[in-house]
Amino acid sequence: MLDDLRLRVHRQNLELPRNGLVAGTSGNVSGRDPETRRIVIKPSGVAYEELSPADLVVLDEVGSVVEGTLRPSSDTLSHLVIYREMPAVHGVVHTHSTFATAFAAVGRPIPPCLTAIADEFGGAIPCGGYAPVGWEEIGLAVVAGIGSSPAILLRNHGVFAVGPSVEAAVKTAVMVEDAARTVFHALQLGTPIELSSDEIARARRRYLADYGQP
Repeated sequence: MLDDLRLRVHRQNLELPRNGLVAGTSGNVSGRDPETRRIVIKPSGVAYEELSPADLVVLDEVGSVVEGTLRPSSDTLSHLVIYREMPAVHGVVHTHSTFATAFAAVGRPIPPCLTAIADEFGGAIPCGGYAPVGWEEIGLAVVAGIGSSPAILLRNHGVFAVGPSVEAAVKTAVMVEDAARTVFHALQLGTPIELSSDEIARARRRYLADYGQP
């Protein structure tokens, strides 16, 4: 069932340890099929090096298991809320990547002091409030705080990234950590200089219109 999406979600889950975004079995990637609205998600507690496409769990929109023998991610309810409330989203990523989560630990957004942040995020990477793990509250906090950004930090927790595809969501998660790492080091030198709102808007428009291939 959903063999192509299953392969893509598996491939993108493996990008998390490859890019240093997770430790152990933490973190997860899911993807939603636009036609059936079914969701493919990483199973709970399975090591990435042992994960196969067949291990992924297929869910319906309310979280019932349609296919799979393993228990889905403990963050499943959060993913379901995000998909329910954000119909244009078809990929969700959750990580505890080190530098981004350091900002989350102090409840601090990542300021728009780099052109890469303006390009990718269109402004500061926001930090939402605290929400307990394992329930819908995390998904609701993501939806409430993410705004027009493709990513959000959650206080005392970590990173959620979303996108129109599972690949786009993982790319965003990688860029969150890259931005967080650079800004963290900049803070050791002084106060980062934020870009103006006009320049952020200009950079974001240019990026969306001109970056990459048509």
